[in-house]
Amino acid sequence: MLLIYTHKITPRFTYIMRHVFDKILGIEVAFTSKIEDFIKHSGAKITYSKQPLQNEFFIRSNDLLFEQGIGSDLEINMGDWEGTPCFFATGERSNIPFDVFAASFYLISRYEEYLPHVKDDHGRYPFTESLAYRNNFLEQPVIDIWMYKVLKALVEQFPDLQHKNRKYEFTSIIDVTISHCYAYRGLLRGLGALLLDIVKFNVKRVFQRISVWINPKTDPYDNFDYLIDLHKKNATKSMFFFQFADYSTFDKNISTSNNKFKYLIKSVADYSVVSLSASYNSFSNLEILKEEKRKLAAVINRPIKYVRFRYNRIDIPTTYRDLVDADFREDFTMGYTHQIGFRAGTCTPFFFYDIYLESQQPIRVHPFSVHNYAMGHLKNKDEIIKKLTVLYATLKRVNGKFVIVFSNELLGEKSKIDWMSVYETVIKKYNV
Repeated sequence: MLLIYTHKITPRFTYIMRHVFDKILGIEVAFTSKIEDFIKHSGAKITYSKQPLQNEFFIRSNDLLFEQGIGSDLEINMGDWEGTPCFFATGERSNIPFDVFAASFYLISRYEEYLPHVKDDHGRYPFTESLAYRNNFLEQPVIDIWMYKVLKALVEQFPDLQHKNRKYEFTSIIDVTISHCYAYRGLLRGLGALLLDIVKFNVKRVFQRISVWINPKTDPYDNFDYLIDLHKKNATKSMFFFQFADYSTFDKNISTSNNKFKYLIKSVADYSVVSLSASYNSFSNLEILKEEKRKLAAVINRPIKYVRFRYNRIDIPTTYRDLVDADFREDFTMGYTHQIGFRAGTCTPFFFYDIYLESQQPIRVHPFSVHNYAMGHLKNKDEIIKKLTVLYATLKRVNGKFVIVFSNELLGEKSKIDWMSVYETVIKKYNV
């Protein structure tokens, strides 16, 4: 067991210590603010305060973990620790040159998203505002990297320190916000779209639409059987998030009353985890969110535990309060739609910490590092795979979790990049 002494045990302190030591390093950890208990402990121990007590492993503390609310004078100056960016420098006497715990809390709590900022058109926090993007470490799970370095330093001083090695994991998320391009969309919607194609002289779409009406299985977005088979052959952990919402400006999936759509969802649920892709409108309406969850659960005849929001919309901390109120327990929205990287600085699932309430909330956040739309600027498949291979190697070094999001819609589109071929390579190359 690792014992950590600090002058004041706070909710922030216990939250981040349990995450970085238990969840990332697999180290049993205990805390004390009593000097005599710390001195008596014969095993591995850390002093986390302003001054060391003896000659023990010492990390000089920043004030962040002992404060409440959002401070107005928090100063961040970037540094470097053996090639990895860091901040909250500690001085020469500290065994680690920066306060790794305060820095980890700053990132994982999304502290910066509580600060004043201008949201984008969909009410999202822009990745360009983030400390990680502005200092070129967004594509590194720095919290995990930092803690593996801390582990190395601890083992050098305490060779008998027990820790559990975790395993690298890969999870593929299929986001189904539009299950079909032409099929099952209703008579009026279908005829209206056909007339629009005719007016625009889009002959290819006219013939494709009519072909799908004759044989719905030819719909370009209907790739579910193929994806399920691909996942089975490669023993891939997969999750399908279906939007099950009323029609609106940004929510244009098949009607929730369509029996063939319901049958599709039930058939996918026989082979993979099925959960809710919450609609655009549910983002700011708790009752709509609860109703979408209830209706989808009724289709698959099992509870809905997992959720992700349309367009990866998160408003800290309101979104997670709503998810708790709606009785969700796992969220997969933590990431950026148009930028590869680790929004919360980690590749390890974590419980959300509400800074205004100063408490850990009962919802686990699963950060994703890649959304398929973040790769749209790359020229070809080779560039995409090269980019992802670097990310994969980084995650393997920390035995992290590689969560990637693809939409069935993009996988079914014909464009200059064969996205299904990209996806097949991703499944085969990064699933081990």
